[in-house]
Amino acid sequence: MNPRFLFDFASPNCYLAHQLIPGIEARTGVRFDYVPVLLGGLFKLSGNQAPMLAFAGIPNKLNYENLEFRRFLARHRIDRFQMNPHFPVNTLMLMRGMVAAELEGMLPAYVAAGLHYMWEAPRKMDDIAVLTAALAEAGLPAEHLMKRAQDQYVKDRLVANTNDAFAAGAFGLPSFLVGDDLWFGKDRLADVEEAIRAGG
Repeated sequence: MNPRFLFDFASPNCYLAHQLIPGIEARTGVRFDYVPVLLGGLFKLSGNQAPMLAFAGIPNKLNYENLEFRRFLARHRIDRFQMNPHFPVNTLMLMRGMVAAELEGMLPAYVAAGLHYMWEAPRKMDDIAVLTAALAEAGLPAEHLMKRAQDQYVKDRLVANTNDAFAAGAFGLPSFLVGDDLWFGKDRLADVEEAIRAGG
């Protein structure tokens, strides 16, 4: 089984992890499976909160988290990232669209487009008109994907993925599964790579 990347466009740390995964794939010869998981739903299931809420009363903690974020960008020479001015963005339709894109065999292109318009050329991606226009600009069949995103099967699959992530022990994103072993956070990617090399 390929390592699984539990993923939501809502997380800037998922964007950062995505930048490092091609290198891991090149070094190990193993492909990651991107699994659409609704971060808001996972927070509800696990009782977790976004750091900006959980640490709202601890400014030193938030300041340090921001410092580590900037250090990560510099360390890995990630220079296209821009904080989305509309953050936090409700990614429900974007994530349902990801499930639809997966079913249509368009997942890599959809992930690239979604991340670009969330974290490189940021737009208000919880506005359906903005979302549809962005996907169309990326060369995707936007109207078709947004229509398919309304299918009950697609909705149920996103819910099931989110429930499965929680059952596997996830409480936030990005999370990674190598076999049944869970890692949380972009800073654990070296451990994920080591586990892949060890055969999961």
